[in-house]
Amino acid sequence: MLEKVRVLFTIPELRTKILLTIGLLAVFRVGSQIPLPMIDQLKLQEMFASQGNEGVAGLLQQVSVFSASALSQITIFGLGIMPYISASIIFQLLGTVWKPLEELQKEGETGRKKINEYTRYATVALCVIQSYFYLASMTAVGEGGDSIVNQAFWTSSEPGNIDKSLYWGWAIVAVAIMTCGTVFLMWLGEQIDEFGIGNGISLLIMAGILAAMPGALLDLLYNTKPELTNFTRGEFGIETIVVLAILFVAVITGVVFIMQGQRKIPMQSAKHVRGRRVYGGTRQFLPLRINQAGVMPIIFASSLLLFPQFIFQALAGWTESATLANLADIFARGQSFLYIACYIALIYFFCYFWTAITFNPKDVSENLKNFGSFIPGYRPGRRTEEYLEKVMVRITYVGAGFLALVAIIPTLVSAELGVSPQVASFYGGTGLLIAVSVAFDLVQKIDSHLVMRNYKGLIEG
Repeated sequence: MLEKVRVLFTIPELRTKILLTIGLLAVFRVGSQIPLPMIDQLKLQEMFASQGNEGVAGLLQQVSVFSASALSQITIFGLGIMPYISASIIFQLLGTVWKPLEELQKEGETGRKKINEYTRYATVALCVIQSYFYLASMTAVGEGGDSIVNQAFWTSSEPGNIDKSLYWGWAIVAVAIMTCGTVFLMWLGEQIDEFGIGNGISLLIMAGILAAMPGALLDLLYNTKPELTNFTRGEFGIETIVVLAILFVAVITGVVFIMQGQRKIPMQSAKHVRGRRVYGGTRQFLPLRINQAGVMPIIFASSLLLFPQFIFQALAGWTESATLANLADIFARGQSFLYIACYIALIYFFCYFWTAITFNPKDVSENLKNFGSFIPGYRPGRRTEEYLEKVMVRITYVGAGFLALVAIIPTLVSAELGVSPQVASFYGGTGLLIAVSVAFDLVQKIDSHLVMRNYKGLIEG
């Protein structure tokens, strides 16, 4: 392995790409630690420390996992890349229901560039909206004029007396800074795509996920006792560490197996004669991924399950209903049977929904027919389309079941072993899926560069 790593840096072009990618990721991590100048960081830390993993702190920590953001720190890159991802998803969904955008997608490279331009404009608009509401909720003035914003930015000489001109002044500057931060990250990801190696946006998200791993690991080791605790809840002993290590390896192995798993459909090309030679007639395979939807179902399901908590809390405060308050508490803790059942149901729904968007059996059937290929035992056209749809429904069911299992593993680990949610998140969920998928994609792209120059790949031999 050391020899393979040495070879990576002996190829000038590949060495330049790798070093440039590392440098741009370092810029991202440095910017993630630069706070907004108008935020009192001491008060911000006190606020989150008092809440622990509940309330707004837990919510922001959950959202930050798949957005490469630092929402709990309010930095210049506080929004992360989530507005760009949201805009991309919106346009991808619109492309299936809005005719002009669907026609634009079929125009090839020109249409793709135009859609990317619209996506950037939508990203700026989402940044302005999200940063304003985010700052408004985080910097709300409490009793006695308490706020995490330095008082010099929003009050007059009298404590608690808000000066509207000062308030709107710092608010506009803060929104502009966070918007520019996200736009810069979007540009950073595009530079990695063009001049570096790997998918830029995905690498930014993975860097944000992995940056939280050392802190979580140190926190776990700091609270571990060098003795056997018989799996006592809240106490971490040697057997707990061993179980977590085995579970971590098992989950990563399962993620790699499913993410790379394919159902190969046998395919035969028709024979045709040109002059005295016979062409075609070869047997090939049509690969269908078991997890066609990727991590999108977990992202959508996690996002939607954030709303019931706020809705039930608001209704409970308005009606003073104990039942609604209990429902809000159930969705806030995320460890009840109702929450897990809703989570699994949403994952299955979005798996089929996203697969239906990204994979069209009719188009695949038509393409096979146009290229003179067919699936043995099924006539080209409608019969082939029905067969592909039936196969896709079956393998999507398996992929959705795996995603549901990985998604609830952090909840089970946290509930049964008493591990903090931050540590448990590395044993499943969106963060682990993204990290493993991006790492595998990065290795495959490095391999392509090595194989092109007649070197052995990183995963060969």
